[in-house]
Formats: sequence, structure tokens, C-alpha cells
Amino acid sequence: MKKSFKITLVSAFAIFSLFSCGKKKSTDIEPVAAPSIEEPYKENPIATPVATNLLIESNDQMQYSVTELRAPSGKITLTLKHVGKMEKIAMGHNLVILKPGTDISDFTLKAVDAKDTDYIPVSEKAKVIAHTKIIGGGESDVIEFTINEPGTYDFICSFPGHISMMKGKLIVE
Repeated sequence: MKKSFKITLVSAFAIFSLFSCGKKKSTDIEPVAAPSIEEPYKENPIATPVATNLLIESNDQMQYSVTELRAPSGKITLTLKHVGKMEKIAMGHNLVILKPGTDISDFTLKAVDAKDTDYIPVSEKAKVIAHTKIIGGGESDVIEFTINEPGTYDFICSFPGHISMMKGKLIVE
């Protein structure tokens, strides 16, 4: 009797194991919701919005908040805001928009000696579309200028040593 009980018990366990590890029926599959298509298609989600009033921030880590600005052709207002705490003598920043074809390396080499003119070399003034003054932590400067020709324009910080990290493109559409 003990032998038949063991055989029955082992058989029951084997049958239970086979059915419990088996494939689920298709009715046991939970439905998955389709992805929502609520957001409209964006032609270029990476592009920054086109604006006439531009704001760019600088900080004590020698960085601009953005490296690309977009604006329609015409009159542009640009605000440079230094969100750091360091004084301009140690960590001053400006924003210089250069005409196409300007040799940036040559410009910045000459800017080193132009402290009295906010690091805008007098000999290179014709290559500058617009520029802010040098500002320190907590300061800001607003400039207005006009660019009628669509294109891509370089902008830089001409404070000595900052060009390697503080540069970008202004795209005029």
C-alpha cells in the first residue's frame, strides 16, 4: 500500500508540474494599450525657437547657457546675464557677434590687449556686428542690433582665455 501511495503521489506531482509550467492560453494574455499620439509632429524638435528677444546666460564656469540662438532677420534684442558671483576682473564675460568670414583665432589674439575697449580690438571693429560690454557676476547687458541677411553668425566671449568654451552660433532666418 505504501508503494502504491508513493507512486500515486509522484504521478500527481508530475501531472501538476506539467500543467502548471505549460503555455498560457491566449485568453490569459493581458491586453497592452497602444501608444498615445497626443503630441503633434514636430518638424525639428532639437531646434531652438525663433525669437526677436534673445536671452543668454553666462556663469563662473566659463559657459554660455546655450550654444545656438535663432532669430528672424531684422531688429534683434539680446540680453546677456551673468548668473555667477565672480567679479568681472576675474570672470568677466561679453558676447560678440562676428561677421561671416572673421578669423576667430586672430580676433581673440588681438582681443587680449584690448581691455580698455571691453576686449574688442579697435583694429577688428569692422568685423563686429554687435557686442555687449564686459559684465561680472549678477550683472547683465542688453544690446539691440539689426541683421537683415539670413545666415549663420559666430558669437564668442572675447575675455582672455574664454574662447575655447564660450562660443556658439546665431542663426538668422
